Amino acid sequence: MTQKEAFEILKAGHNVYLTGAAGSGKTYLLNEYIKFLRRKKTGVGITASTGIAATHLGGITIHSWAGIGISRTASDKEVRMFAANRRVAKRLAKTKTLIIDEISMLDADRLSLVDRVARTVRYKEPFGGMQVVLCGDFFQLPPVANENEPPPQFAYHSTVWEELGLKVCYLDEQHRHGDKKLSQVLDAIRRAEVDESIRVYLRGRCGANSPDGRITKLYSYNTDVDAENSRELQHLPGEEVNYRMETYGVPAIVQSLKNGCLAPENLVLKKDAIVMFVKNNFEKGYANGTLGRVTGFSEQGYPEVTTLKGRNISVSPESWTVEENGKRLAKITQIPLRLAWAITIHKSQGITLDAAEIDLSAAFEKGMGYVALSRVRTLDGMKLLGFNETSLEVHPEILEFDAELQRKSEETTRYLEVNPYPKEKVENRKPSKTYSVEKIRKFHPAAYQKWTAEEEKRLVAGFRAGKTVPQLAKELGRQTGGIRSQLKKLSLGG
Repeated sequence: MTQKEAFEILKAGHNVYLTGAAGSGKTYLLNEYIKFLRRKKTGVGITASTGIAATHLGGITIHSWAGIGISRTASDKEVRMFAANRRVAKRLAKTKTLIIDEISMLDADRLSLVDRVARTVRYKEPFGGMQVVLCGDFFQLPPVANENEPPPQFAYHSTVWEELGLKVCYLDEQHRHGDKKLSQVLDAIRRAEVDESIRVYLRGRCGANSPDGRITKLYSYNTDVDAENSRELQHLPGEEVNYRMETYGVPAIVQSLKNGCLAPENLVLKKDAIVMFVKNNFEKGYANGTLGRVTGFSEQGYPEVTTLKGRNISVSPESWTVEENGKRLAKITQIPLRLAWAITIHKSQGITLDAAEIDLSAAFEKGMGYVALSRVRTLDGMKLLGFNETSLEVHPEILEFDAELQRKSEETTRYLEVNPYPKEKVENRKPSKTYSVEKIRKFHPAAYQKWTAEEEKRLVAGFRAGKTVPQLAKELGRQTGGIRSQLKKLSLGG
């Protein structure tokens, strides 16, 4: 599907899952849609699963936006407390479109929790009747697993994913990679078909020369990144020049902006430091991920940077803001640079690098290799320090799910052929009266609770013994709809 086709689906007001390979233009399209909504004065909630991704869009994390903090699950009483937060309630009431970027890193439990808060504040339908736009690529980084907690499930395992009736828009254009060999490597990883020919390509980049010495190293761990940047800066002669971030607005949102911004709160530079631009400004000649070297400092005290492509730029401060329904809630201002001898693979997601030196020998999560390798435009712009087998793997369940997504995207394209240019955005509507979860649980005690392994075992045994859905619902304290949904997930029901 093209960006133009996906944009028409978005403008029609449908709930959408926007996806595609790295470099297909997902974030660009989101930003264009946000501009469209603001021109229409439509209340839009701009969020992402991580602070860095949220900053790329000018938003905040979904956790902060919905008021759930670090919570992964919550009781009904706790959900009512989240919904009673004055700022959260006001925000949800005014929002007509909710955007959640980097959905691959948001687990099913938290997506369900945000949904429950929205239903409590608004109406008893998915996300309270807002248009929901989910964006991301499940081949990239998965939800973070916390210690002493069960492994998180991908967001599409949440029951609300199906309830949203998402139109899938799978972007198939490529705007980053112009190298046939690199595309073959990335496609092979996405298909789980990495063979010896692909390994030959990768081994060919081990020990390759770095272009002009200005190159960012991608590591798996923060400790390696911090040590590399600190060591390299100390080796340079000359005095340090410090730039302190300026802040304005609601303290909690300011802190969220600071946490998500790749520009550090205190930026320390020297002449000849290797730096990376961390904001797009195409008029001045740089983008998020552009590499360069500090060649000096202007009369105003700002750094002068020569990019890898030879462009000289006097770098002045830039601002990152969070706006909500036309009101600015927070702003931070800083020189849009960070030291770039090294960066973590997790922080590199969403940016494009001119060149990179990548160490995948310590990759510990499926998808890390795909994210790291897809940051550069060509194989020639990459030097590999090593790779392990984990770095070349993707989550097995994603392969099957991706095939389903591509099929559903074709259905969306056919829908657009029948409804080519929707003239009006579908308005959110107030649904017919429904009952609260609390009332439902008076009759079905386990309704909307996460299924345990023991419950699933009882469900399967009862189904195979020929028990009806109403019988199973009564035994397990569930609603009949919940029984049917779980049977379908377990490939036991139609």
